[in-house]
Amino acid sequence: MSAEIRPQPGILEIALYEGGKSKIDGVSNTVKLSSNENPFGASEAAKEAFSRAVHELHRYPSSDHAELRAAIAEVNGLDASRIICGAGSDEIIAFLCQAYAGPGDEVVYTEHGFLMYPIGAHAAGATPVKVKERERVADVDAILAACTGKTKLVFLANPNNPTGTMIGQSDLARLAEGLPPQAILVIDGAYAEYVEGYDGGASLVEARDNVVMTRTFSKIYGLGGLRVGWGYGPQHIIEVLNRIRGPFNLSSAAIAAAEAAVRDTDFVEKCRADNTKNRAWLAEALAELGVPTDTSTANFVLARLADEAEADACNEFLANEGLIVRKVGSYGLPNCLRITVGDEASCRRVAHAVAQFKGAQKTPGKE
Repeated sequence: MSAEIRPQPGILEIALYEGGKSKIDGVSNTVKLSSNENPFGASEAAKEAFSRAVHELHRYPSSDHAELRAAIAEVNGLDASRIICGAGSDEIIAFLCQAYAGPGDEVVYTEHGFLMYPIGAHAAGATPVKVKERERVADVDAILAACTGKTKLVFLANPNNPTGTMIGQSDLARLAEGLPPQAILVIDGAYAEYVEGYDGGASLVEARDNVVMTRTFSKIYGLGGLRVGWGYGPQHIIEVLNRIRGPFNLSSAAIAAAEAAVRDTDFVEKCRADNTKNRAWLAEALAELGVPTDTSTANFVLARLADEAEADACNEFLANEGLIVRKVGSYGLPNCLRITVGDEASCRRVAHAVAQFKGAQKTPGKE
């Protein structure tokens, strides 16, 4: 590296984010359960909208996302003028860090929180502050204790990735109320749609001027390949974020598919119900095999093995069986594997493979 050409402070502190693996060399008939994707894909309505968009590929997309924002607002009972759309909720997170955090500022997140929070902080030149959780659940008192006059953003995924745990509305409200006056609470609701009756933090946004909610179309809507997310917040914050948002940050095809997806509420309800059923079955099957999981409210379970060595061995065994899951040592959970809840056949395949793995451990010479 040239001594004269240097990136901004904090950039070289970023550890590259690694997504879930999608293939295994030499293994066919694989099932990808590493990225928390919807096993049922996107709705037919979203696919049709995407197909129709091919006729307008020579046109620039909408720069204000008005139709998509109107659809999101209508379905969720929100104010469209307070919605911002981005290339995945990751981009909204980056906007928040860019707009509100910088050198000398601090960004608070929990110890097993989404890795894009410290990445966003470092990219803005701010200092990420990691806060201990309590048995893999966010600890509101610990978060508040970590806040100082330098705190500008507090990120909380609820439900959390990769643990699947979440805190209730009263704790969320207590957290927002207790923040220092210059700080913004960002509730990351990427998995909110998997929780029956949960608004992802929208009511708290409505009640306060220091809370922002982020959401994504990559999970229950099955549009991970199109990269569409959105945020909802106070008018004064959304206006700031729109000043740094690129005018054409979403493609026409992505906008059209997302609008159709959010309006297809029947598809979302079916995916939620199937996920709830399969998640409960998988968690119980793993528990019977001596592999505990926390109560998950998302579309994955966090399987806890005895130690890092067993987690690595189990991950390798599953890979050889064509099952791609996610090691989460980078999240401070080296003894765990995050397993996406697939369709019923995939869940049964996972349980069968883990049973084989556990059985092999107990055979003579394996103990």
